[in-house]
Amino acid sequence: MKISSSWLAEWVPSNLSARELGDRLTMAGFELESITPAAPAFEGVIVAEIVAAVRHLQADKLQVCTVITGESPEARSNPLQIVCGAANARVGLRTALATVGANLPGDLKIKVAKPRGVESAGMLCSAKELGLADTSDGIVEFPLDAPLGTSVREFLSLDDEILELSITPNRGDAMSVRGIAREVAALTSVTLTTPDCSAVSPTSIDPALNARAKATLAAPEACPRFHGRVLVEVDNSRRSPTWLVERLRRAGLRSISPIVDITNYVVLELGQPMHAYDLDKVEGSLTVRQASEGERCELLDGRTVDLGSDVLVIADEAGPVALAGVMGGQRTAVSSDTTRVLFEVAWFAPSAIAGRGRRYGLTTDASQRFERGVDPEIGAAAIERATSMLIQIAGGRAGRVVTVEDRAKVRMPQTVALRIAQIERLLGKSFSERDVASLLSRLGMSTETAGVGVLKVRAPSSRFDIQIERDLIEEVARLAGYDQLPTAPAHTHQSIVPHPSAILDEQRVLDVLAARGYHEGIHFAFVDPKLQGVVFPGVPTHTLANPISSDLAVMRLSLWPGLLKAALENQRRQQSRVRLVEHGVVFPVGGSERDCLAGLAMGSRWPEQWNGGRESTDFFDVRADVEAVLSLCDAPGTFTFEAATHSVLHSGRSARVLRHGNSAGWIGELHPRLVRELGFVSAPVVFELEMRALAVSYAPYVEVSRFPHVRRDLAVLVDESVSADQLCEQVKTAASSLLREVVVFDVYRGPGIESGRKSVALGLILQDEERTLTDEDTDRVTASVRKALSQGLGAGFRE
Repeated sequence: MKISSSWLAEWVPSNLSARELGDRLTMAGFELESITPAAPAFEGVIVAEIVAAVRHLQADKLQVCTVITGESPEARSNPLQIVCGAANARVGLRTALATVGANLPGDLKIKVAKPRGVESAGMLCSAKELGLADTSDGIVEFPLDAPLGTSVREFLSLDDEILELSITPNRGDAMSVRGIAREVAALTSVTLTTPDCSAVSPTSIDPALNARAKATLAAPEACPRFHGRVLVEVDNSRRSPTWLVERLRRAGLRSISPIVDITNYVVLELGQPMHAYDLDKVEGSLTVRQASEGERCELLDGRTVDLGSDVLVIADEAGPVALAGVMGGQRTAVSSDTTRVLFEVAWFAPSAIAGRGRRYGLTTDASQRFERGVDPEIGAAAIERATSMLIQIAGGRAGRVVTVEDRAKVRMPQTVALRIAQIERLLGKSFSERDVASLLSRLGMSTETAGVGVLKVRAPSSRFDIQIERDLIEEVARLAGYDQLPTAPAHTHQSIVPHPSAILDEQRVLDVLAARGYHEGIHFAFVDPKLQGVVFPGVPTHTLANPISSDLAVMRLSLWPGLLKAALENQRRQQSRVRLVEHGVVFPVGGSERDCLAGLAMGSRWPEQWNGGRESTDFFDVRADVEAVLSLCDAPGTFTFEAATHSVLHSGRSARVLRHGNSAGWIGELHPRLVRELGFVSAPVVFELEMRALAVSYAPYVEVSRFPHVRRDLAVLVDESVSADQLCEQVKTAASSLLREVVVFDVYRGPGIESGRKSVALGLILQDEERTLTDEDTDRVTASVRKALSQGLGAGFRE
């Protein structure tokens, strides 16, 4: 949230600098993210008035303006000639003049110029040229009472600083100037100064119009209180005053019209969202109700949304006109032609608003506040404040405020018991009852004694976060100062429980893959339903009830969608070699969540170098990476790769990873359909392993043999359908305990080998721990292996 130090100072005077104030708030739980100036540096810009304007003879879009910079006869008798191209430059307008020698943002220095042959002694400035806006549709317009010759920086109070604070989700009460000022007052022991929100005396307006301010509460659990007020004879075509425009700009909002600006201002100042309807566009009176299935509503941002029965709406007799607590509707929106206004100030229960905006990809100032909790007692003051401002700025007459409520369903302030001894136990510092009562009173909390060493504390209506005793102890710590609490090392009892086996350490896995060129990716556990639907078409998923955005609305079925999205982003940034790995949990429907490790590789096999080729990464490169991970496990030989098909993978270039015959994961090249639909230039190779299968046992110590090993090679002829893994497994089964390793070091197809067959060269590594092997030992093992391969796989042998 952005708040200017000058606006805050109107509520709570302080001698603290913006940095000191930010540090105080940070220690109180409101982290200061940044301090920025209200405007960039510029000088030599003053308030001036256009007293004459004629068309430039050489350019239709330019005007030659006569400008004065003071009220005195001398100033009026010595005007300046300025050439200006702004469409809103006109006689009588008071605006910003950059005089000759002025320095503007962007290192622009103003000099005497001659646009199309006419001398110009300065420049009339737009808000964009002064660094006060990103876009402008003309030069700045000041009120008619703006003092001529005054520095624009002084007139607009631009020597101000903007504090951007991070408000935690439990502190909705702090999302306003009022809320932050209340905190500053408590932290600095200064009296809070509140704006005038006294009641505006109603005038006599048509009773039939005034009656339309009364709403029907058809869902009192969701909306138990509604304030309405009708105003007539409003001129919304006027410009908002400069001070209001500046206040909004410094809070990150742009000026739209007096009505909209005032409702936005009240939200920022008091924390109470409100809405304004063009009464002439409202059919009958308003009703707060749940939407009906199939209803639709066109919102202010131009989108039309389909409503569900769990969505709270404000409707007239023709249908929904607003998503309650989120955004108004286009059908009843105010415009420059609006003359009759209906103000709505309602209190919505947080549970009725939470997640509704995010369902439609909306996060608004109103929804953020209602989800966290808005003070149910501030509504009356808010509608009076808005009424007073609108009459001052845009004229008009106000009817009476019509309040409809079901008070029994309005949230009441919480009363919590606080034990003084518990404060010392948790904070390590003793406080007297008087000290505690004094601290809490600074936050608007009332206290009374409820027994020996016990206070009964009543929280303000705005503090939704005060629920239990520890919430109050946190408040005591915040106000007393965390830096004032004693520090001591934590004391705890720890016990180490031995385990016969453990899941492979994540960091070891990531280190191995990092050494092989992989970068770790960390993604949300919820993904884009469109992307997941492309990767896993027709597969049911867990849909979030309250997603943070529409493109993060379902739980991931695999780590692959996140990696594929990241790979596409790398491809868009011209990365020719991508290696990504991620460790996380996946959430299949109908089963338990699984802890998985996944990776993706695409592009060139090696980083670009002068003497290296540019071969693309293939299945076997990634298989080698997977085997490097599997080698960290005990008995890595228990893992096998079995050719198999997976909907995400290329049917001829994929395999299932098995351990002891049970599935442990998948590896393969991305399916051509996905390569095409997702827009990959080259096919990525992906893998995904289940961490539970990567168990590490605490193996007993085995002494390294001091006797030499013996190698025997076999050239085995088998059918093309026989995999190398099948051969190796058959060898391991047939060989004696002398076999230490079996390796595949060559595959041959060609002359001398009949069609449909292949020659696979196997190396058998034999060794004994107690003696040197003899030829008879090795011949016996070789004969056993030959027999097993011949009988089990129909193998022949090349001599």
